[in-house]
Amino acid sequence: MSTIDLSALQQQLHAAGQDHLWPHVDKLSGAARAALLQRLAALDLRLVQELGALMSLGAGASAPTFEPPEVFDLQERTSQRAREATQAGQELLSQGKVGYLLVAGGQASRLGYEGPKGCFPIGPVTGRSLFEIFARRLHAVRKRYGVQTPWYVMTSEGNDAHTRAFFAQHHHFGLPADEIVFFSQAMLPALDSQGRILMASPTELFLAPNGHGGSLMALQSSGALRAAGERGVEVFSYFQVDNPLAPPADPLFLGLHALDGAQMSSKVVKKRDAWEKVGVLGKVDGKLSCIEYSDLPEQLRLETNEHGELRYSAGNIALHVIERAFVERLVSGRLELPWHIAKKKIPTIDAQGQPTSVDGCKFETFVFDALALTERSTIVEVERRHEFSPVKNKDGDDSPATTRRDLCAMHATWAAEAGVALPPADPHGNVQIEIDPMYAESAQEFAARGPKHRMTHSQGGHYYGEAHP
Repeated sequence: MSTIDLSALQQQLHAAGQDHLWPHVDKLSGAARAALLQRLAALDLRLVQELGALMSLGAGASAPTFEPPEVFDLQERTSQRAREATQAGQELLSQGKVGYLLVAGGQASRLGYEGPKGCFPIGPVTGRSLFEIFARRLHAVRKRYGVQTPWYVMTSEGNDAHTRAFFAQHHHFGLPADEIVFFSQAMLPALDSQGRILMASPTELFLAPNGHGGSLMALQSSGALRAAGERGVEVFSYFQVDNPLAPPADPLFLGLHALDGAQMSSKVVKKRDAWEKVGVLGKVDGKLSCIEYSDLPEQLRLETNEHGELRYSAGNIALHVIERAFVERLVSGRLELPWHIAKKKIPTIDAQGQPTSVDGCKFETFVFDALALTERSTIVEVERRHEFSPVKNKDGDDSPATTRRDLCAMHATWAAEAGVALPPADPHGNVQIEIDPMYAESAQEFAARGPKHRMTHSQGGHYYGEAHP
């Protein structure tokens, strides 16, 4: 541990308008004092000042113009272009040029589960965790293309140790340990309304993750980006841990991205209706962006095309393909993404060390903001029922119950199309069936393999696959 120049640090805090932190240092001794000093010394105080200045900026800007994006839609999947793209994507995969970037910094506390969200058991029959389902998808890629599948797992300070331990406990789900790269996103201090850094307790700063956009900078700062280049990775398949339907290795998506010479591409689903609270991809003042639900005027939200469909319907589902060279450009200095401010009541302590709460701000970057910096980008429409069913809430929409329901519905459709008898539906009308990604990842693949290796769960559900990789 390097020695900290206390006088210099105190002067730096003063220059940055953070004098209020030093009395908290003076009240501590021993290891607690040393830990707080290390935290303070590690702060990017210039960035803190910039974030504080953002808080005081008024709206001021003129109203933006909006346009819907060009989308490769579902009807084009039988086209010659789709066939050429699928072949191009398969070549990328077979050459081992794809790295798999999983954003997994969240905790599952909203689900009533203690631990990283990726550890949450979601398999409707097997109870497999989110992490294991993705691991088995990567096993399928290894088997199909005979390549390594370098897996870049972004954690957070709060769940990194637990995540690593979970992987080790499960023997990395049968994947080579040296192909799984863990790295943590950066943490940023929360600020009060005067731009002062808040304390979470008498010994700790109030720090929060810097958003999923921070995954790009963390790739660079951890050394993972450089190592990916040395491995021959040319593109990253980006997906988030809460969506077990996400296919990390989609040849069509990868191929369309490659053939278009895109720097970053995205998948979208059609919005259920004009009022679904989801960001949509579109052009803002001529630049591709994700338009937040609240930023799209109601008139445009309701606007339809000549077919009576919503013009702004390209719902963002956080599935991207990103060029490694593009990431390198974005992080060559500071991360070239805008900061988003979340204003909220923040629990903290006062000058006397007593618990209180104040109006404050947290700061995040979003990975989709990189779309505005691309020269070319491809947007591909996919079916929601096949690729998007996130686990976000304990109950209701986007909950474990709805995700398991959607997994079962997709697999039941595959089985029915293959002429396989289904187990009886449960009291909620759901057919309990789970198909291992290593066994099949499409209706066609399941039909070709046939209903082998079926096991019946004690509660009547059917599982198709192997017990272990």
